[in-house]
Amino acid sequence: MGTDGSDQGAAQSLPLSPPALEPRAPADPDFALMGDDLLAKKARRRKLEDLMSVETLQKIQDNFSTAVGVAMVIVDPKGEPITKPSGFSSFCNAIRKHPEWQQRCFHCDAVGGQAALSTGEPSIYKCHCGLMDFSAPISIRGEYLGAATCGQVKLAPGETMPNLMDLSGLFPTEQAWRENKELLGLFGQTGEITYEQLRAAAYSLHYFASYIVEESYNKTISEELYRNQLKLMEESKLRAELESSLREAELQALSYQVNPHFLFNVLNTIGRLALVEDAEQTESTVHAFADMMRYILRKSGSPFVSLGTELEHVKNYLYLLQVRLGDRFTFKIAFPDEVCDVSCPFMALQPIVENCINYAIEPCESDGLIEISANLTGSDVVVDISDNGEGITHERKMQALAGTAGDGKRRSIGISNIDSRLRHYYGEDHGLEIVSPYRDGKGTLVRLRLPVDFDPGAV
Repeated sequence: MGTDGSDQGAAQSLPLSPPALEPRAPADPDFALMGDDLLAKKARRRKLEDLMSVETLQKIQDNFSTAVGVAMVIVDPKGEPITKPSGFSSFCNAIRKHPEWQQRCFHCDAVGGQAALSTGEPSIYKCHCGLMDFSAPISIRGEYLGAATCGQVKLAPGETMPNLMDLSGLFPTEQAWRENKELLGLFGQTGEITYEQLRAAAYSLHYFASYIVEESYNKTISEELYRNQLKLMEESKLRAELESSLREAELQALSYQVNPHFLFNVLNTIGRLALVEDAEQTESTVHAFADMMRYILRKSGSPFVSLGTELEHVKNYLYLLQVRLGDRFTFKIAFPDEVCDVSCPFMALQPIVENCINYAIEPCESDGLIEISANLTGSDVVVDISDNGEGITHERKMQALAGTAGDGKRRSIGISNIDSRLRHYYGEDHGLEIVSPYRDGKGTLVRLRLPVDFDPGAV
């Protein structure tokens, strides 16, 4: 947007005080200006900070502002900032130093968020100083929590904006700030943007705001579901049923954190950002991502899939990682057609492959290798997943199987959960096997054995 977000020391004390707030209704008769009392009622009791920490919101906001190239702030229903501004223009930093003008900025942010809430689409509008802003509402189950607001730019010469909501006339003497030479000079330095860029960025913001709500709300629902599951198990007092159900609950807690609306909104966002950034080759990556998400979010109630389907999912997963990591690693997947229809627990392979990436491929700068094979051996299909990393110690191997190793819950739950599920479904003699000489380059091999004659309908 052409500004660096610094205030450059300008307008430390503005000699010209704006008059008291005297709001008038916008020119658009279909939009009613929301008063503070109504905004308070709309906010109800829940706050956005209750669903996601301010620190997390700040990190997401900073990354979005940098990627799209526009100023951004997340505000509450009254337009007051929840986060620190990201990429703000020098003009906006300066004018917000004065309390009266700052309140007008807050009011415009509140009106923009409410306008977007009423239509369900991103709201593009002209602020009280005449700059272009756009907002996307953050709401959940009809409860308005605030808005993500971006902009602080001017339309490029010759560009027009149809059906623009103009808030520059909200206050009778609003343009008085133009008598301040410092502010006027900073206003002239504000960046310009085309209508198409503005619209694409606005819709990217819309999907971004949806992500904030869906990710946070889904996590809350997941935790509540998990707590209810534990309560039910405590009341049953049946140890065998408890152990079985907790394994399933761990999988559900992981899957509930992946919200289908958010994931497919990501695909739309990629397309919108491609327009802004002139990206040319994203089709294969988007298709692989979409196939992977459809697999994860499948509607089947069975905890089993075919081995061929599971291997295809892992192939898409490794392809996406290869796009990100470039030539730092290669992968090989080999299996005969005769093993494709054998039943396999859903998501039994990806967590193992993910460990290979995290602990063997990521630390290496080049020449990483992951090999996956599946072969019929007696009454089982043996699936081997290996890497060429430095390997792991016997102690760490035992910790991984017990669910106590790693840099967080994902590693522990992933390996331990797969081992528990295999033993639960197939018997104690069908747990995971981990082999590693713990020598650089010798790597680690993880082996699964899937009975050929297993009937998933009997589970």
